[in-house]
Amino acid sequence: MELNTALQKLKEYERRGFALYHASGLMYYDGDFAAYQQLCSEADSVWHEAKVKDDFSMFEPYLQKMFDSTKRMALYMEPDKRPYDTMLDNFERGLTASACDAFFDTLKKRLVPLMHKVVEHGDRVNDAPLRQSFPIAKQKELSSYLMDVMGIDRDHCILGETEHPFTTDFSKYDVRITTHYYENNFAASLYSVIHEGGHALYELHTGDELACSNLGRGASMAMHESQSRFYENIIGRSREFCGLIFPFVKKEFSPLLDGVSDEEFYRMINKSSPSLIRLEADELTYCLHIMIRYQLERAMIDGSITAHDLPHEWNRLYKEYLGVDVPSDKLGVLQDSHWANGNIGYFPSYALGSAYGAQMLHKMQEEIGDIWPDVAKGDLSKVTDWLRSHIHRYASFKKPGELFESVCGKFDAKYYTDYLTEKYTKLYGL
Repeated sequence: MELNTALQKLKEYERRGFALYHASGLMYYDGDFAAYQQLCSEADSVWHEAKVKDDFSMFEPYLQKMFDSTKRMALYMEPDKRPYDTMLDNFERGLTASACDAFFDTLKKRLVPLMHKVVEHGDRVNDAPLRQSFPIAKQKELSSYLMDVMGIDRDHCILGETEHPFTTDFSKYDVRITTHYYENNFAASLYSVIHEGGHALYELHTGDELACSNLGRGASMAMHESQSRFYENIIGRSREFCGLIFPFVKKEFSPLLDGVSDEEFYRMINKSSPSLIRLEADELTYCLHIMIRYQLERAMIDGSITAHDLPHEWNRLYKEYLGVDVPSDKLGVLQDSHWANGNIGYFPSYALGSAYGAQMLHKMQEEIGDIWPDVAKGDLSKVTDWLRSHIHRYASFKKPGELFESVCGKFDAKYYTDYLTEKYTKLYGL
């Protein structure tokens, strides 16, 4: 990588760091900074208690203050910019609300009708066999097997357990992933390992010349999610990958799945059904959960709604988009920690990452041909090598939008909606 280009990137980091430092200084001088830090500490604690007690009224004033304070911080950082655009930029450099509007409008027009068609034929997929009691010890063996299939370097990446799965890294030479095991839902840990494994491969494969520098980490949240969700969904939930791992799964958990075929296993893993909880959502409905959160947090920043309105608006949108009634705030507006932690503008990166992955698949197959015969044989080397050479090695050397366009051309959400439409139309015989 050219030295001049690297220096320009470092200067950009310095500019962003100075803007944050300047904003923090102004907030401190005005008395806002200390108040914001205290709010972040208190809000998270109150959110936990409110969720346990299913009492949104406890959290409401803290949530309103969090949005108000985050908006003020954005104006300190970039006074001439719309606050929500600044918030989005903090997680995905260059992302704007207008771009998000166009993206989510496309998802809404194509995926909501598709989801309703799937609901009408929900009886075509029976996933009851996946809800049996699967020994945790055997699930751990499956996790180890999956890491080997993915080609994860076990000398530089280890797997642990936690309440909520995550990935962390200290450098490209020390990456940690975690999962959580549920005895009555082995698929949850199966796909959390693959998901976190996708994050790990990104960090493990960053360019050696960028290691231990400010540029040596993934380009953005959306770019990171593009990798994790690519492996989890596009690869991991494909017919070929399900067929590959099912003999191991069937043997490990015998006799629980003895009467299940490869095709039935694939259909069970990909069953789509509207749900209340984002983290439990299937591949088709997941982005609708994100779209709801995007609309609500943008409305909060615009001032068209207040925290007091959030439960009602949350429930209304869940009914409109997913067709489900929200029985409680614990299962509704209180389910995520992001807003309590001040991570406003974070949610869109999840959906954008999923869409990035679908377009990467299209470009990948244009360049290296049909990947699925190799996937069916357990050889992911061509997939991983392509992602490493086109995405992983650049880390933060390029801005996320710049990096994506250099590989895939102009972003177009149709690749994602086409992918989901084709997959679920075939799966449900629509």
